[in-house]
Amino acid sequence: MPKQKTHSGCKKRFRLTANGQVKFARPGKGHFLTKKSQSNKRKLRKGSYISGKNTQNIKSLLAK
Repeated sequence: MPKQKTHSGCKKRFRLTANGQVKFARPGKGHFLTKKSQSNKRKLRKGSYISGKNTQNIKSLLAK
């Protein structure tokens, strides 16, 4: 049985932590930053974690 390949899009966007959580960067920080408030941009700096069933889906795409 061949090994499952890692999804290229997922490996660029998600990281697995030591505890097994899936971490990602919040979208919306690429461009049009002049329209966004300073507090909103500050919130976008921090990463976030994926929860629920989506965690299992992304882990399977990462072949973990």
